[in-house]
Amino acid sequence: LAQALFGNPDILLMDEPTNHLDLESIESLNKGIINFPETVLFTSHDHQFVQTIADRIIDVTTGSFYDKNITYDEYLDELAAKEENG
Repeated sequence: LAQALFGNPDILLMDEPTNHLDLESIESLNKGIINFPETVLFTSHDHQFVQTIADRIIDVTTGSFYDKNITYDEYLDELAAKEENG
């Protein structure tokens, strides 16, 4: 990550960035991403990481596309309400 940032990129693409990291490393990663002034696009199964970092959720599933400026918990609430209402 540090090496990628030396080139002043316009975007960071990350796939499961918290995998195999200890808590201290995840906290450092969070701070680095929060302070990164450009776009960060990532995939993750780490709920806490997504909730801490993401301010826009893009979900691409078979036959549908979701793109909204909300937190991960708000997104999960919307999904639950949609399921509840059929």
